Amino acid sequence: MSTDPAIAAEAAAAKSGLSTKAKFLIGLGVYLAIAILMVLVFGSSGKNEEFQPQNEFKLEPWIEIHLAGIDMSINKAVLYLFIASALTIAVMVWISRRMTQKPNRVQTMIEVAYDMTKNTITGGNLEGKMASRWFPFLAALFFWIWFSNMIGFLPLPTNTEHTVDIFGLAVPSFAIYAATANLSIPLVLTLVVWVSYHVEGIRAKGFFKYFASWLPPGIEDMNPAFKAFIFVIEAISHFARLISLSVRLFANILAGHLLLLFMGGGLAVLLGIAALGALTFPLAFFFFILEVGLIATLQAFIFSTLTAIYLGGATSASH
Repeated sequence: MSTDPAIAAEAAAAKSGLSTKAKFLIGLGVYLAIAILMVLVFGSSGKNEEFQPQNEFKLEPWIEIHLAGIDMSINKAVLYLFIASALTIAVMVWISRRMTQKPNRVQTMIEVAYDMTKNTITGGNLEGKMASRWFPFLAALFFWIWFSNMIGFLPLPTNTEHTVDIFGLAVPSFAIYAATANLSIPLVLTLVVWVSYHVEGIRAKGFFKYFASWLPPGIEDMNPAFKAFIFVIEAISHFARLISLSVRLFANILAGHLLLLFMGGGLAVLLGIAALGALTFPLAFFFFILEVGLIATLQAFIFSTLTAIYLGGATSASH
């Protein structure tokens, strides 16, 4: 005799006397009660005015370079860009030279990532010559964003505001930072994508036919004013992609770093309650696993997939 899983789950919940929601609320209440108890027992040393969390994302020039009024100074963002680019190139070249008939674990992982970029991201949204032409770019985009996101969670000696004295030499302390947590980087990537898919659309259909394809089929006999209204709405949606594509990547990586910063001890320092760190550190560990295990890869996948979708939409025969 079979039993419906939903009925069995409800029966188990009824037997225990508490639903999952109730257990979660009780656990949250206990957590907050412990936090309040720690504040009452250990007290607070007062708000720490010296600790400025926003300075973790401040870009101080290491080597000042100004060309024609343009600031091209070297800072930690440039360092992270270089590391992500170097890792992307080095790893791909290293793997390509060590491909074997019987793949090892590393090669298997790379082949899975390769298959995802080739068949899921590129092949799922582009066809024929377009897929062949844009696969290298889409693959490089995915891997570069992934490497950039991942190294953003590795502590590196980049904090020049707080240095460590080693034999009289001021060495930068360890900190985490991600180039993709700086809006300018995702915005530049988005501008490259935005210009590219418009150029491809014009190349495939012609200048006037491409912009005419922005109008959905079935409104040929509509009032010209209505057509103009629809065209303006479509144009706004294309410009909105500049915001949605760049801000999605930027906001997710920035939010992850802020959560790690505050849960890893920043909140305890800011509020002057050292004991609070014992409660927030487990959350920091949870968020770290979540960011490294899911968010870093997911954001690279979403950005490159949307790029493929925009390219496919711009060059497809229908709207």
